[in-house]
Amino acid sequence: MNLKARAAACLTLFLCTLSLLAQVTFQVSYKRVDATHIDIVFTGTAAQGWHIYSNDFEAGGPTRATFQTDHMEGARLVGTLRPGPGAKRHVDPIFDMPVSYFEGTAVFTQRVELTGKDYDLKGYMKYGACNDQNCLPPTSVNARLTGSDGPAATPDKAETKPAAEAAETHAAEAPAEAVATDTATAATPTAATDSLRLSASTAAADSATVALWWQPVVGELKALGGEAADMTGKPFYLIFLLGFVGGLLALFTPCVWPIIPMTVSFFLKRSGNRRKGLRDALTYGVSIVVIYVGLGLIITTLFGASALNDLSTNALFNLLFFAMLVVFGASFLGGFEITLPSKWNNAVDRKAESTTGLLSIFLMAFTLSLVSFSCTGPIIGFLLVEVSTGGGSALAPTIGMLGFAVALALPFTLFALFPAWLKSAPRSGGWMNKIKVVLGFLELAFALKFFSVADLAYGWRLLDRETFLALWIALAFCLGLYLVGLIKFPHDDADDRTTSVPSFLLSLAAFGFAIYMIPGLWGAPLKAVSAFAPPLSTQDFNLDPAKVEPQFKDYEAGMAYARAVGKPVLIDFTGHGCVNCRKMELAVWHDARVRDLINNDYVLISLYVDEKTPLPQPVDVSENGSVTTLRTVGDKWSYLQRTKFGANAQPFYVLLDADGKPIESARSYDEDVSAYVGWLRRGLEAYSRP
Repeated sequence: MNLKARAAACLTLFLCTLSLLAQVTFQVSYKRVDATHIDIVFTGTAAQGWHIYSNDFEAGGPTRATFQTDHMEGARLVGTLRPGPGAKRHVDPIFDMPVSYFEGTAVFTQRVELTGKDYDLKGYMKYGACNDQNCLPPTSVNARLTGSDGPAATPDKAETKPAAEAAETHAAEAPAEAVATDTATAATPTAATDSLRLSASTAAADSATVALWWQPVVGELKALGGEAADMTGKPFYLIFLLGFVGGLLALFTPCVWPIIPMTVSFFLKRSGNRRKGLRDALTYGVSIVVIYVGLGLIITTLFGASALNDLSTNALFNLLFFAMLVVFGASFLGGFEITLPSKWNNAVDRKAESTTGLLSIFLMAFTLSLVSFSCTGPIIGFLLVEVSTGGGSALAPTIGMLGFAVALALPFTLFALFPAWLKSAPRSGGWMNKIKVVLGFLELAFALKFFSVADLAYGWRLLDRETFLALWIALAFCLGLYLVGLIKFPHDDADDRTTSVPSFLLSLAAFGFAIYMIPGLWGAPLKAVSAFAPPLSTQDFNLDPAKVEPQFKDYEAGMAYARAVGKPVLIDFTGHGCVNCRKMELAVWHDARVRDLINNDYVLISLYVDEKTPLPQPVDVSENGSVTTLRTVGDKWSYLQRTKFGANAQPFYVLLDADGKPIESARSYDEDVSAYVGWLRRGLEAYSRP
């Protein structure tokens, strides 16, 4: 598969969404084969146009269906997950390999052999599904098999089992067609939640105290005035402005700028009627806005606000964004051109020629969108990634695309209104390629941010703070050298030996930014890049003694210590991929007043909701009438934040006493240092009151 196809695949995969999970549903049933064997049967139903991948093809392509276990006692797996009949095979053009898949209905079976009288198996099937436009991320379907009627069981004893076990055994003995229940109903939430709270880290506290620490306090926070405003997202005007700047940058690229005078002249001349030509040009500009806002609406519809928050800390998607931005950056530097299939352009162009009226103008605008994709695509991709993972609202993509489209349509409208301006407009030239290259450097720099999120979440330590800063310093220096003509790329004019004044001024900014970041290699806070760089705690060589680091990263252990030393607790719900968390740590916590209060008067507990370290064993918990399986430490802390405090955004700060009760209202993202100091002091006063 060539590089163009890979780039197009990256963009398509970016536009897929977790909210499409409803297109594929699975039910789980259990079929007793004989005295020692039980089949776990997964029956999937795919909506029209969707297909579920089987597992009888080689690795390296789509997600294959697999069965994995979280816990297994008194049982063992017999073979691997077996697909049922009816699979279709074809050569996938994206992965360039043969694959097999099911349409409509898919059945997978995992056989289990019982090796003891009492058995308990908890596992899950992971599968992949796609349609012609979107793919689901790897998705899990839980299964639970437990009972005491294994090979050593007697009929009399089997009849005296507890009701819960009897129900499980009945499900196991029933035919697959008769039992088609979601695995969520097979868990025991109360016991699971208790086991979660009574973790090994709470050995210093009795069970009643631990239960008190986990008791919900949403009402108490509200009584304190404490629904912390969710300020983690960018305000709408800033999202619009970000999109508008992206649109302006797209204008001054070789794919768009040369088209503007030709298009406006065409509209003004084609009818000989200036009023009609003006109307057509305005319609053309409005069509551009409609097309790009429509793209934003698609993302808005597919993504919910919670899904966007999940994406911002999901390692898989951050790696995808990293790869996508690297591809876009390399394209802007001149390594290759990202183009959509030419047949798309030709089809829309032919349709525009054969159509009359306003529809033909709309199709012409659509043709512009396709033809200019090699320049606008990387900017749109970066814009959608940035506002989707940092916007905090499901409307962020739509608002960002509105700003982008307004900027892109603006010159068509203005030049139609004032055609004399066309004569004074700057001509196409090498300056446009310089803009593309500068954008390429920026795409590469921001790509490192997304790789850093995955690196922190999984603890790979491949991109610690000093490594991240070293790469940014190198990129800034290379950008400065390019702007003064010491570095050339394939599309640059080799004979151009002069440096324009704007290029020189930009090179000063690039060199200055690189020099500004150099002290960060030794621990300087660098507040200007705190939102993007990994936290100071990842830096091995740090000469800055002024820092705030959590005393505990475990809730129960920290609460037990606070009770022992008689101090209030500052709970910090954070994330490795949380941009605003890094801003707060350097812009607020680094202040001497805040730092001294936290270090001297509080027990700081930082809980990373995207920490990927697995729990000793998965735990089922009841939430909103359904059962959720917690598999990682981050799952546990996210569950704590939701159930105890009624919040789900980061950063989120709560002050507690030794019993887990709030002593002051909660806070979210706010860089007002004085307000944060006042909040900490009010917490100390409330804690000291009898």
